[in-house]
Amino acid sequence: MTHVEDGTVVPRPAGTPPTPAIPTPAVPTPAVVRVAGDLDMHHLEEVRSTLLRAIAEAPPGTEVLIDLMYSSFCDSSGLEALLTARQRALETGRTLRLGAPSHQMLRLMEITDTAWLFEMGPAPRDAPGSDGSAAGPDA
Repeated sequence: MTHVEDGTVVPRPAGTPPTPAIPTPAVPTPAVVRVAGDLDMHHLEEVRSTLLRAIAEAPPGTEVLIDLMYSSFCDSSGLEALLTARQRALETGRTLRLGAPSHQMLRLMEITDTAWLFEMGPAPRDAPGSDGSAAGPDA
């Protein structure tokens, strides 16, 4: 008889009970919020409320991914909405990640010394867990 340890097949003496499977905790699927258009003072309330709603609806421990692939402009109002969302996520046991922030947004965060506050990465390829919501004027 054999069993597998670390991907290697190891002989097991006859009569030895099988090694119990150790369940791995399920990793929650990220909640994805797509932002389209400008993150500016004209769209502040819509963007902020959408982000805060997504955070509130995500189970604790879930990553909330803000897909910024279709947003090319962010002013201080938009940055404030992202900072507010980040704070709410931290307070409620969720994480917030910015997906594909524009060069202009990264520059704004560099100037304001806020980039280090956010986890950043690429936009989701197929947006797993996407609730289909979008925020912004082009949504």
